[in-house]
Amino acid sequence: MLVAALLVAIVSRGADEAVTLTDDDSAYTLANGFISARVAKRSGDLISLKQGGLELMGFGSGHSAGYWSHAPGRGTRTTNSVTINPAGNGGERAEVSVKGFYEGQPLGGGPGGSAVADIEIRYTLGRGEHGLYTYSIFEHKPEFPATSIGEARFGAKLSGSVFDFMTIDARRRKVMPRPEDWDKGTQLNMKEARRLNTGLYAGYVEHKYDYSAIQFEIPAFGWSSTKNQLGLWFVNPSIEYLSGGPTKVELTGHLDNNAGAAPTLLNYWRGSHYGGSSCTVAQGEAWTRVIGPFLIYVNTGANHEELWKDALARAAKEAAQWPYAWVSGVDYPLKDQRGTVNGQIVLQDPQANGAPLSNLLVGLAHPDYPAAGGGRRGGNQSVDWQLDAKYYEFWVRADEQGRFTIPKVRPGPYTLHAIANGVLGEYAQTSIVVEAGKSLELGRLEWQPVRHGKQLWDIGTPNRSAEEFFHGDHYWQWGLYNEYPHEFPEDVNYVIGKSDFHKDWNYAQCPRADRPNGTPWSITFDLAETPKGKATLRLALAAVSARSIQVTVNDQPAGSVTGLVDTATIRRDGIRGYWSEREVNFNAALMKAGKNVLKLTIPPGGTMSGVEYDYVRLELDEAAGK
Repeated sequence: MLVAALLVAIVSRGADEAVTLTDDDSAYTLANGFISARVAKRSGDLISLKQGGLELMGFGSGHSAGYWSHAPGRGTRTTNSVTINPAGNGGERAEVSVKGFYEGQPLGGGPGGSAVADIEIRYTLGRGEHGLYTYSIFEHKPEFPATSIGEARFGAKLSGSVFDFMTIDARRRKVMPRPEDWDKGTQLNMKEARRLNTGLYAGYVEHKYDYSAIQFEIPAFGWSSTKNQLGLWFVNPSIEYLSGGPTKVELTGHLDNNAGAAPTLLNYWRGSHYGGSSCTVAQGEAWTRVIGPFLIYVNTGANHEELWKDALARAAKEAAQWPYAWVSGVDYPLKDQRGTVNGQIVLQDPQANGAPLSNLLVGLAHPDYPAAGGGRRGGNQSVDWQLDAKYYEFWVRADEQGRFTIPKVRPGPYTLHAIANGVLGEYAQTSIVVEAGKSLELGRLEWQPVRHGKQLWDIGTPNRSAEEFFHGDHYWQWGLYNEYPHEFPEDVNYVIGKSDFHKDWNYAQCPRADRPNGTPWSITFDLAETPKGKATLRLALAAVSARSIQVTVNDQPAGSVTGLVDTATIRRDGIRGYWSEREVNFNAALMKAGKNVLKLTIPPGGTMSGVEYDYVRLELDEAAGK
């Protein structure tokens, strides 16, 4: 009771106290009675964050405390300044800035490399606010050389003596291993995976990728403390500044891999995992990008559930307040400077039998543009919304009738996209222009999915993931790919009309050491009569690490899929990465009346060098070739 009363007193005091800003030779200190934060004047790092005098940051594991991966302090010239002075607004808000300038010396470092740009970092604290906002501004001037920005994020290493419980989403929230348990663990097939030998999870494997999540689906995620009854959360009020749209999977939180294993949180804006993303800028190009502001939220409560629900409620309030009226001096249109797009997506597909659109996501993204160097690792020749980290994207979930409203859109040209569970492919409409302060009414938009004839059969559900297949409901654990030879000793042999893809189709087709000619999966199906015309096998790929897929029909070559680009999803314990569709066309005469067997074979390779299918469909155009 005494602890609870003390927390209430702290919260009340924090709501009343004015924001103060002090500084010394090395750092600024922002405080408001509930939290206090120190920001390094040279690096822009968040070197301390305290609540009620308790230090929440960690200092003994890798890059300590809070930091942006591309730091201004690596430049030859750095400035720091007060951009909002609480002395001038009655203690309502304080903001500080640290800015580095490209003067022949690229800025940044770490896993994301360096960037040819001016980079500014800001931190903001308001009266009564239980969190600190931070944002980063990149500016590439036309006279600068070309640049490419690699992995980019804000990271925080927290105190291992304070935080013991991590919450990413409804299915991944738990007491975490202690840092010392990680340090004493045994490394497995990759540096990020260790079998724990001590503690609550002795005998289990800890792998940081088991906590990866779709960023669109987790507006608040973080750590909490059983002992101190408080939480620390990253809250994204918008995903407009994140890469890859509403299906992008990224790292979120985990125990740091370095010695000391600090509780870690990561907010990726240029994702590098599960297919990655692209952010390249040419010489002569003027480009700027504002990442954030997002909120580092600190709350108090009786238990982890209460803290998480409060963080989610805070996220909803932040989304309603976006864009923040206090942001100024950067390329950040305020609410009255943005537009709104309304419309309705209506599915027109005779073969869908009137099925309603499920999980319909509608978004605005920059029009596709050529990939730098003519291709992405030998794959995509253009950058689409799944790969883009250079421009802004705006996505919403439509209602059951397909109606949507996309609010608070930055003015400019866009392509409208729509994807839905149960529909193969996507809807796209180019030449959408959003104007400041205006509402664009698109009306009824008919989506006619691509069909190449009559559907003969299908496997799975087109939803851009392998979640409906075997293991897809608990994929977030290390080493499932090692179980494939034991669980499917004769490989997958799927019989149309009899097999159940929830249990008879593995989440991943993995190479096996005892299959020197490749690992085959068989699909058996019956036809009433010998077909004619052209058949099209449509393979929706949720993740790829294999080089190719060979297709045979009744033991005759029918074609292949080549030029596949590794998304490193299987080895990162995922069920979705960069999504793509490939088609294999073949003469329908390869099939016959009665029993037919179609095989998908991946080449020999490492256990994790496989394929994850989203959906497989065979279509027949009997009129082709007439």
